[in-house]
Amino acid sequence: MFLSSLIARNRAFLEAAVQLHQENLIPANSYVLDLDALEANTRHMAAEAHRRRLKVYAMSKQVGRAPGALRAITDGGADGYVAVDMACARPIVAYGHRLGNLGHLVQVPRAEAGEAASLEPEYWTIFSRNKAVEASRAVSGGNRTQQVLLRVWDRGDVFYPGHEGGFHLDDLSDAIEFVNRLDGLTFAGLTTFPALLYNAEGKSVKPTPNVETLARGVEIALGRLGTGFPIEVNAPGTTSTAVLGLLAEIGATQVEPGHGLTGTTPLHAVEDLPEQPAVLYLTEVAHLHQDVPLCFGGGLYVDPVFDPYQTRVLAARGPEDVGSEPVPIDMPDPAGIDYYARLHPPEGRRLQEGDTVIAGFRIQAFVTRALVVGLKGVSAGDPVVAGVWNVEGAPVDWGGR
Repeated sequence: MFLSSLIARNRAFLEAAVQLHQENLIPANSYVLDLDALEANTRHMAAEAHRRRLKVYAMSKQVGRAPGALRAITDGGADGYVAVDMACARPIVAYGHRLGNLGHLVQVPRAEAGEAASLEPEYWTIFSRNKAVEASRAVSGGNRTQQVLLRVWDRGDVFYPGHEGGFHLDDLSDAIEFVNRLDGLTFAGLTTFPALLYNAEGKSVKPTPNVETLARGVEIALGRLGTGFPIEVNAPGTTSTAVLGLLAEIGATQVEPGHGLTGTTPLHAVEDLPEQPAVLYLTEVAHLHQDVPLCFGGGLYVDPVFDPYQTRVLAARGPEDVGSEPVPIDMPDPAGIDYYARLHPPEGRRLQEGDTVIAGFRIQAFVTRALVVGLKGVSAGDPVVAGVWNVEGAPVDWGGR
């Protein structure tokens, strides 16, 4: 879906990835990041967000919590990071970055609450009273008060299946009082997900019903705490520079860009937005079976924000092949294991073992067994591999190097 954007807007990145892979410097089955483009994208988005008084907490799960990516995003001006789970929170803090929001989307498991408190998140998102009690016990006795965000919901709100949770509007006022009575906690604001969604028919991003729930939640909170209380409103979902004005209009104070920083939100697929494409998936032809080339898998998970479509990939033996016609690929069935995927070059074009294969789909590195590779110097014409990491953010002593 994003391959054409990569070719049109960051061809040097594609050429560099092919060259470095053919030199055995990038492993097959890797998500490759243009770290300079990632930093530039963050700088532009952060500047526009700050102009609207929005805090920017970047999401790191899509890029595998890679420390090179974290450094580029921090250098670009992000205010901190949202940790989708504890596996995100650990490398964020370990590499010296600010943990902005913990517990949203994934609540902190009971046995890890103490560790979560030690990471000192600015905000801790809570879905239930039991989770509030766990957080209170974890932070009690410390020298700080933990700010808490409550996820709020009402009938008619939008959830992805399996993402449900939070306090119903009818219970919100009492929940705020409950949290404020617990040792070490203070209510700071509200959150939901998703606040915005891409509309395929209109090729635009629209608020979900959750936004109205947030607004009503703010009214309830102000009624409980007083009209002058500064309520944080965390409104993640499909965040790019193009929607920052909309987010400010709906009352958001915190935004959480993820794919927006790599130029891969759904809106990026249909419009040229300020963010440059900064990520690709790279693998190689493993073998041929009855003249059908198969490439290594491991990271062939496509974030399903679009209806199913025919994925195409570049196949190259050198940077000069980046302009060749992309070839169809049979993406593995989600019910199977993506050891390999079949390629279908046109008649007369023969691929060879070791050829570079590049795709431009929307990634979610943390749910795969791929590696993450950072490149520096692409825009300057002197690309180098800045690091290879696993999807937990740990450096990998990759044998090919």
